[in-house]
Amino acid sequence: MLKIDLWKRIAIWMVVAFGIIVAIPNGFYGKVETSNDAEAILAVDGAMSTPELEADAALWPSFMPDGLVNLGLDLRGGAQLLAEVKVEQVYESRMRSMWPEVRDVLAAQRDVVGFVTDESNVEGELRVRISQADGMERALELVRGLAQQVVSVTSVGETDIEVVQLSDTDLMVTLSEAEKVATDDRTVRQALEIVRRRIDEVGTREPSIQRQGESRILIQVPGVGSAQEVKDIIGTTAQLGFHPVVGSTGDPAARAGAGNILIPSLDQEGLYYIVERSPVVTGEELVDSQPTFDENNRPAVTFRFNPSGARQFGDYTRDNIGSPFAIVLDNEVVSAPTIQAHIAGGSGIITGRFDIEESTNLAVLLRAGALPAELDFLQEQTVGPDLG
Repeated sequence: MLKIDLWKRIAIWMVVAFGIIVAIPNGFYGKVETSNDAEAILAVDGAMSTPELEADAALWPSFMPDGLVNLGLDLRGGAQLLAEVKVEQVYESRMRSMWPEVRDVLAAQRDVVGFVTDESNVEGELRVRISQADGMERALELVRGLAQQVVSVTSVGETDIEVVQLSDTDLMVTLSEAEKVATDDRTVRQALEIVRRRIDEVGTREPSIQRQGESRILIQVPGVGSAQEVKDIIGTTAQLGFHPVVGSTGDPAARAGAGNILIPSLDQEGLYYIVERSPVVTGEELVDSQPTFDENNRPAVTFRFNPSGARQFGDYTRDNIGSPFAIVLDNEVVSAPTIQAHIAGGSGIITGRFDIEESTNLAVLLRAGALPAELDFLQEQTVGPDLG
C-alpha cells in the first residue's frame, strides 16, 4: 500500500482547497462580473456614486476572490459586427485644418494678393479666393510651399497636397493621390485603436478586434446582450469642436456664408446656428473627461485640455468676452454659451439634456478619443453560446 507522508497529504489538500476557493467566482459568473464592473467604475477619480452602483458592487463579498476565467464568444455568446470606415470623410477635415495655415501665409502677403476668403463648397476641397488677380502666381507659390512629404514607404518623394488655379482669383487645394492612400491606411489604423480603447473603457473582457481588408474592422465582444449595445459605444463618432458663433436662425435652408456652416441645435428643435467652419479647438486636445452634475444637479460632462488646447481656448475666451461660442458634438450644437470671462485653466463643463447613462457614455467616448471617420455597419448579429 502506498504510504504518503502526513505533511505531503496536508500540502496536497491545501493546494486543492486553494484551487476550489479561487475557482468559486466562476460558479457565480454574472454576479461577480457585475460586481467587478461596478467597483471599477467607483474606483475612477471623480466617478459618480449611485445607489445602483453601490448595490451592484455589493453583489459579491469583498473578502472573497473575484478573478474570473475569460470566456470567448463561443462560450458566453455576445455580439459580432463588421464595420467599414468612411475614410473619405477625413479628406474634408484635413482641408478644414489647412485653412488657417493657408489664410495666414497669404495674409502675410496682403499687399501682393489682397484680401483672402474661403469659398469652399465641395467636401474634400479647399477653394481660396484672393482679391488681386495680379498676385495669383505668388499665391500659388506660397500655398505650394506648405506641401509636406507623404509619410509612406511606397510614396517616397511625393507631396501631400495639390494646388491648382481655377480662375484669375481662385485656387484650389486638394490631397494628392499618394496622400489619400497613406491617409486611408492611417485612418483605419486609428479607428481600430479607438474602437479598442472604447471597448476597454467599459470593462468588456477579451474582445477580438481585427482589421479586414483595406477599410473594414471585425469586432467580436463576448458577454454583451445585443449588438446594439456595442454600436452605442463604438458607433458614435464623438467629434467635439468649439466654434465661434456667427448667428442663429430658424430656417434649415439658410445660407451660412463663405467659411461658415449651418448646424442644428441638439436641445431646441427648429433652431440652427451659423458657426465658423474651422473650430477654435477640437476634441483632439482633450486629455480627460468625466461625468458629473451641474449647479442644478443635472447630469453633465467635464473636460480638460492639454497645454496646447488650454492656451488656444484661453486666448480665444480672453479676446471674445461677451460673444457666444458653440460646443459642437457630431454636427449638433450641444450648447452655445456666452463667454462671461477669461477661461485660463483649460477645463470646462458640457451641459445638455443628458441622463446619467448618456453623460457617462459621452465621457467614455471623449476620453477614448474621437473616431477619425464614421463607421458603416455592414453586418451585425447577436451570437448565443454554442458550447458549455
